[in-house]
Amino acid sequence: MGYYYQDSSLFCEGLKVKDIIERVGQTPFYLYSAGQITANYRAYSESLVGIPSVISYAVKANGNLKILKLLRSLGSWVTLASGNELKLALEAGFEPEQAILNGNGKTLEELRLVIELGAIVNVDSEFDLIHIQRVAGELNTRAKVLIRVNPDIDPEVHPYISTGLLSSKFGVAVNEAVEMVKSLAGMQSVQLLGVHCHLGSNLNNIAVYQRALTVLIELFQIAKEVSDRVRYINLGGGWGIDYHHDNVKVPSPQELIQSIRWMIPKDVTLILEPGRSIVGNAGVLVCRVIGVKDRGDRRFIVVDGSMAELIRPSLYGAYHKAGFVEEVNRDPVRYDIVGPVCESADFLGKDRLLPPPNEGAGVAIFDAGAYGYVMSSNYNGRASPAEYLVYGDQLFQIRKREGFEDHLRLFDEREIL
Repeated sequence: MGYYYQDSSLFCEGLKVKDIIERVGQTPFYLYSAGQITANYRAYSESLVGIPSVISYAVKANGNLKILKLLRSLGSWVTLASGNELKLALEAGFEPEQAILNGNGKTLEELRLVIELGAIVNVDSEFDLIHIQRVAGELNTRAKVLIRVNPDIDPEVHPYISTGLLSSKFGVAVNEAVEMVKSLAGMQSVQLLGVHCHLGSNLNNIAVYQRALTVLIELFQIAKEVSDRVRYINLGGGWGIDYHHDNVKVPSPQELIQSIRWMIPKDVTLILEPGRSIVGNAGVLVCRVIGVKDRGDRRFIVVDGSMAELIRPSLYGAYHKAGFVEEVNRDPVRYDIVGPVCESADFLGKDRLLPPPNEGAGVAIFDAGAYGYVMSSNYNGRASPAEYLVYGDQLFQIRKREGFEDHLRLFDEREIL
């Protein structure tokens, strides 16, 4: 869809990536396909036809303002991990009523912003509920909430992105959630709208969603006895994508929705919160080769991209397919693809079978649209990269590359009195 090879060149929609590099000049940068984002969103919306439902994009996956505007135009809501993400969503044109705030440690300031504007809040703990009550009372309003239950289901993913087990910091245990729901009966400061869970990230096992939905339906029925406004079951997000491109079948969002369609009660509005599966395969990190290092027992392709731009391989041991933007006609050998950051953990791919490239060759690190730019840093004084979006045969800069002056202006020498 968004990325393909034709006549030995990598294209993003209607543009050669090599030509984009020449037009842009500076690498590394992030490149996104608007067509792929649109297709990914519609894979959900078309599969949900006939089910009262909401698609609520997880902003933490990629919070670029232009991408948020695109998703708003497609009909999406937004799921947020902070108060600043709510402010960003409002800038993109979302209404507060189209926003859901997640998080296990929401501050009073964040709650005040969300509750005053009328967005939905997921209750993550007993103290979270106390804080929500306090803020709603001070504002003399009712907070709209979902109870986030932790169903203690193993999603079988990396432990850092597993959130549905009781060993994680998220949500309320099932028995506690039942008591919490009952405690909301008659509460003037809180309006219960439904129940929620989130199992983790990069999931490809349909069965774990079915098990979680069973738990949520039982809790939903109890919640209906407490509030006549209860309507939502929020199954969270976390659906995975095919990072390896190795022809191993990864179930599609359509298959996921089809597998749970029969389970959903008629009086339920289903909320799904996809992030990675909307933007992940729509983005690539584009780099250039600085040089090739041959140690005999180990070979390295050194590129100008690094863990500062894409930390997932270093942090999670995550795999991203890598390829050259123009075909290299040499016999392939084994390489580690590494960056210039002063850390041995600075790699973008290990043990990859690739032909020896020339200096300056363009390199694409695929499926970097989710948790790429948003997790980047200025480590080693590196500048945050630019971001570009392709619509057909048009290229738009949707975030400027950070300059040294941008970094310098944040320092402040004023005396604290």
